Amino acid sequence: MAIILPEDPFHRRLHHITPGGLTSETAQTGGMHRRAAISGATVGSSRLWMGQTHVAPATVSANHHHGESETAIYVVSGTPSFVFVDIDAEEPVEVRVDTRPGDYIFVPPYVPHREENPDPDHEAIVVIARSTQDAIVVNLDGLEWTGPVLTTGRPG
Repeated sequence: MAIILPEDPFHRRLHHITPGGLTSETAQTGGMHRRAAISGATVGSSRLWMGQTHVAPATVSANHHHGESETAIYVVSGTPSFVFVDIDAEEPVEVRVDTRPGDYIFVPPYVPHREENPDPDHEAIVVIARSTQDAIVVNLDGLEWTGPVLTTGRPG
């Protein structure tokens, strides 16, 4: 569905997305269920993606990164943990950041990480905003940093 924007930016409309309007037509990672709210496909955004991720009880996502996207995460419910490898330590060490509702996480571009929900009974729900219009998800075998793949001179 192509969205045609008026040439006059002062007469564009706002978009209201209700929970029933979220779509699963986005990149997925094992152990998680992403649902897009704001994207090029849903509202015609060109530089922003925003949505919701549900992590089932007692679940560990696949390791992944989000390419060139900066990713901001807001914890709505549950107690999800975010795991990455700290390469600034004397030796690389896996770090676990435990969160609770109201917390925010920032994931820089290309940083391999995974989400975990240690709660055996309740799912964790987070809201995600990304600096790219598409929800870039690159699934990985591990959390080791190998650098971005260069294609046509651009990281990606």
